[in-house]
Amino acid sequence: MQPALSTDVLAKLRQPRPYPAVSLLMPTHRREPDNTQDPVRLRNLLAQAGELLQADPAVTRERRTDVLSQLEQALAEVDLVHAEDGLVIYAAPGEHQVWSVARSVPERVVIADTFLTRNLVAAQAAEQPFWALAVAADRVSLWNGDAEHVTEHTEDGFPLTRSLEDPDAERKERIGDMPSTFRDEQTRQFMRQAHEALRRVLSSSPRPLYVLGEAAAVSLLEEIGPLGKDTTIVQRGGLAAGPAAQVWQALEPLRTDKAAAEKEAVVSELDAAQGRREFAGGLDEAWKAAKEGRIRLLAVEEHFQAIVRDYGDHLEPAEAADLDSRDDIVDEIVEQALQTGAEVRFVPDDTLTGAGRIAGVLRY
Repeated sequence: MQPALSTDVLAKLRQPRPYPAVSLLMPTHRREPDNTQDPVRLRNLLAQAGELLQADPAVTRERRTDVLSQLEQALAEVDLVHAEDGLVIYAAPGEHQVWSVARSVPERVVIADTFLTRNLVAAQAAEQPFWALAVAADRVSLWNGDAEHVTEHTEDGFPLTRSLEDPDAERKERIGDMPSTFRDEQTRQFMRQAHEALRRVLSSSPRPLYVLGEAAAVSLLEEIGPLGKDTTIVQRGGLAAGPAAQVWQALEPLRTDKAAAEKEAVVSELDAAQGRREFAGGLDEAWKAAKEGRIRLLAVEEHFQAIVRDYGDHLEPAEAADLDSRDDIVDEIVEQALQTGAEVRFVPDDTLTGAGRIAGVLRY
């Protein structure tokens, strides 16, 4: 499976590929008995992809063989035992990627010269990812978090480690020149390195940040430089080496409180926008505003999905079997809003019942 979906990674995914670029999407299931059919359905989709490639006169034999090999390699990397709610596979000449997401995706195979990213983007936004930095004098670790768990981020220079042994400690103690752990220059230099590594990560993948550590460690880190406006301090040490379950346990109460406060703030902002007539409510209005780049804040209920037919000037509800129906219109709106610089917030189900389950605050 792939690492965190950062801004840089997403930009690379959207780049044109040598034809054919295959996007294979499939809803998956976490529990029995629903998940027993997932392997069969995945094999059927791979067979469908093979048939489409075989029938496409624009695909040379060499490229068809290459892409089919990439799909088989991707299949070997899929872990359906620990599946979430959706699976996204990308394959093109010379490359393949596998993404597991905690949001259902429509079942489909698309062949083009770019990958289909909107479902992946919406799923990533719905997961409301965050970073957690755990700080100690001898280790600084970074944790990639979402709505369900955290995993240690082992790229971009993390974790940073060092030895606390001072070869000159005996002499310093004898003459009374032994500084406290978080005041000696070696520790300050270590924290500067951690701060710089964190700054680079936040620059390429901006997210809310939690900083965990003893008061002295966090204070030193803050002295070195700002940590960002969306930073929450958690004065709890002993977590720089994990494990993941304890890092998650330390963060969960704060995340729950923060989510509740954010929900109220979103609802309040939507109410105020209605009073200013800067409001779009429901699929039709949200879709039009997103296409025009007018949405500043988009709010979507967590499990809202809809099937529609696009008549150009308006949308109408449809069935999956209807000709030209679109089964991922919500994900399209989310991606379009993000591409035009909007903030996207997912809120609990039934929060936006009176607004059609999706609503936006408009720029004008």
